[in-house]
Amino acid sequence: MKIKLIKSLGLLTLSFLIFYMAIVQAFSADLSESQQYNNNPVVATVDGQLILMNDLKTPKMQELMLQLHEMQGLALKRKILESLAKKHPELGADKAPQVSNQDVINFYENTPEVQKLGSLEKIKNEVRNYLEGALEEAYIETQYKRAVQKGWVKVYLSPPSDFHIDAPVNTARLRFNDGHLRRVFLLEFSDFQCPFCKRVQTTLGKLRERYGRQVQFGYRHFPLPFHKEAKFLAEAVECAGDQERFWHLHSLFFTQSSIASDLNRVMELVEQAGVKNLDEFTQCWNGGKYRERVKNDILEGSEIGVQSTPSFILGIYNPETRVISGDLFSGAVPEEQFVRSIEKYLSILNPDAKSNQ
Repeated sequence: MKIKLIKSLGLLTLSFLIFYMAIVQAFSADLSESQQYNNNPVVATVDGQLILMNDLKTPKMQELMLQLHEMQGLALKRKILESLAKKHPELGADKAPQVSNQDVINFYENTPEVQKLGSLEKIKNEVRNYLEGALEEAYIETQYKRAVQKGWVKVYLSPPSDFHIDAPVNTARLRFNDGHLRRVFLLEFSDFQCPFCKRVQTTLGKLRERYGRQVQFGYRHFPLPFHKEAKFLAEAVECAGDQERFWHLHSLFFTQSSIASDLNRVMELVEQAGVKNLDEFTQCWNGGKYRERVKNDILEGSEIGVQSTPSFILGIYNPETRVISGDLFSGAVPEEQFVRSIEKYLSILNPDAKSNQ
């Protein structure tokens, strides 16, 4: 369960957000309607040279800007519904479905990640708050879309401009090695002990089925320091790759739970993945053959802005430089968000092609 606690961003985050909003307001005060909502405003001039907001951006700033935009969007939708409520009472923002005790119980019993946080009695209030927030947001979104479809509202709020980064493919494991060049590339940085990494694997599987001929999928390691066995699991799948069983063991590690501290269970999965020469595998794993590769993945991930798992770089791949230029996403990204970005890059490469949506 990923409960959003935006206020925990801290004073530095809030200071940045206030600074950003002040700049936007200052430079939009006397602009026309088309310019008023420019999300890449001029922030300074130096010897006649313009410095734009995008010139200041880092991956962390972009992440904070997206969080701010999400907060603004929800607040705007609430304000819209409040403004329309008198004339259109069916759009009231206070009619979201109520959360029952049984809803709390069902959610707890069907979400293993939540059960790990403590007993139902201990965290029931937190679960209820999460469910109430999710239901309210879903209800507001439904009513807002209805208002837009009716033509009762026109919205000018736009998300931050795209922030592109360049990410080297380097030693990434590729899903497709059939000789067919796929110019759109989705590169994952992940951790076998990360619950959100596990959760997003189903989404990635659906995307591969949908875009298998158009999009390449790659994997690099980013074991987090507080996941003590994650580095060893990363090295294990690389050793399995020596016998063409990387993706087999990769899938088993993500579908099985509580494997990290059980060496016997890990070896059972290695055999289940189809690794035939166990002596060769053990020598590779115990000898640390891929220790430096995993460390290098962490280093290069950090250099391009990866801070958490899972993180994804989705963009256009240059086969000559073996670099992806595109967007950075973090967390268990929903399928719809991936699809929008994939379609964007496919249309850039072939603007006349029919959308896959």
